[in-house]
Amino acid sequence: MNIIKASFQLGAVVTAPGAKRLMEEFGLDPTHYLARHVTGDSRDLSEDDKKENDFSVSRNLRILSAYGAGGRKLWIITEEDHSATTILCPDEY
Repeated sequence: MNIIKASFQLGAVVTAPGAKRLMEEFGLDPTHYLARHVTGDSRDLSEDDKKENDFSVSRNLRILSAYGAGGRKLWIITEEDHSATTILCPDEY
């Protein structure tokens, strides 16, 4: 059993329609991406964006992760107050 150490709270999780379609089409498990997001695994982000996330986690600001998926990307954004996390495609932002 893997134990995940969360870096922050997700709040309510919401999935935008386009992201839902993308995950269904490619058989992607949203819990996999949420686990990566909440543990700081954002390897698909630029180094500057990773530094920004580190800064944001330490100061309770908005946190963004981006993951490649079948030629498309999924974004996961946790709001500044950590009341909600949204899974979406970039064009749904």
